[in-house]
Amino acid sequence: MTQKSLCFIVAASLIAFAPAAKSQEPYPSRTIRVIVPLAAGGGTDTLARVVAQKLSAKFGQPVIVENRAGGAGNIGAEAVFRSSPDGHMLLFTQPAPLTVNAALYGRSPFEAESFVPIAMVSVQDIMLAVNPNVPAKDLAELIAYAKANPNKLNYGSSGVGTAPHLAAELFKLKANVDMVHVPYKGSAESMVATLGGQIDLTFFAFSSALSNARSGKLRAIAVGGEHRNPALPELPSISETVPGYLAASWTAIVAPPGTPLDVAQRLRQAMIEIKEQPDVQARMVEAGDQVFNASPSQMADFLMQERRRWSDLIKLAGIKAQ
Repeated sequence: MTQKSLCFIVAASLIAFAPAAKSQEPYPSRTIRVIVPLAAGGGTDTLARVVAQKLSAKFGQPVIVENRAGGAGNIGAEAVFRSSPDGHMLLFTQPAPLTVNAALYGRSPFEAESFVPIAMVSVQDIMLAVNPNVPAKDLAELIAYAKANPNKLNYGSSGVGTAPHLAAELFKLKANVDMVHVPYKGSAESMVATLGGQIDLTFFAFSSALSNARSGKLRAIAVGGEHRNPALPELPSISETVPGYLAASWTAIVAPPGTPLDVAQRLRQAMIEIKEQPDVQARMVEAGDQVFNASPSQMADFLMQERRRWSDLIKLAGIKAQ
C-alpha cells in the first residue's frame, strides 16, 4: 500500500467518524440551563423565567434560569460559549455581550458572532425621563435648555457602555448637546438618584420608568424606539424631533457554537410558538416591551448591524470601559 493510499484511507475514516451536523440523541434529554448574564430581578431576568417555564412545558424537561452576572455580561456569555454544544445550555441576554462589549473593552474572551442564533425575543423601549425640577416640559425644550447651558445637565446610567449610557451618548451626538455622565453600579441606583434630584435625567428601560412616569415622580419626555410605544402612545419618539435617532434594548437567545442544526431548529420553532401565546404577549405589553420576530438569517444580520452601529459610536465618543 502506497503512502498516498494510506493517507486517503485515514482521511476517509476521519470524515466517517466526524461529528454529524445532527444531534445523536433525542433533544432535550435532560435539564436545560438558561444563563442570564445579569443579576436577578430585572426585566431581562423576568422575561427569561417566563420563557423558561414555557420551554419546560413544551419539552417536558426542567428548564432552569441561572444568573451569572459580571463583566458587563461577559462572564455568563463566556460560560455558554464554552459549554457543550448540545442545546442544554443557552444564553438569554440583553445587547451588551453580543454587540457592544468587544468594542467597549477592545477585546473579548469569546467570539460573539460565532454563537448560533436561536431567537430574538423582545424589543425593550428606552424612555428618556427627567426629574420634575428640570425646567423642560418636552424634548424641544430640553434640547434648547441643554444647548443654552452646556454641561449643566447631568445624566445617570447603570454603568459605562450600558444601554442607557449609549442611548444618552447617541442623543448628545444627534442633538448636538453636552451633558455630564454619572455612571452607577446598576439601574436601581440610577433610578433612586434621578428620583431624588441628584441626577437630572436618565435613559431608563421603559418598564422600570413607567410607573414613576405615570405617578408624576418622573417627567417622561420621549422614547428611543423608531415609533411611539403602545403602552404610552401620547409620548413621542425622540426621532420625531431628532431625525435618525434610534436606541432600544432587546433580548435574544443564542446557543454555543457548533450546536446541531436540528436542535437549533427545534428551539427556534418552540420560541415562535411561545411568543404567539396570548399570556406571553400580554406580559410583554404590560412591561412596555414588544415581540421581536426574525428568521435566523435576519437575526444574524441584525446583530452584525448592531455591532457596527454601536462600535462606531463607542469609537466616535471615545467611550472606554472602566
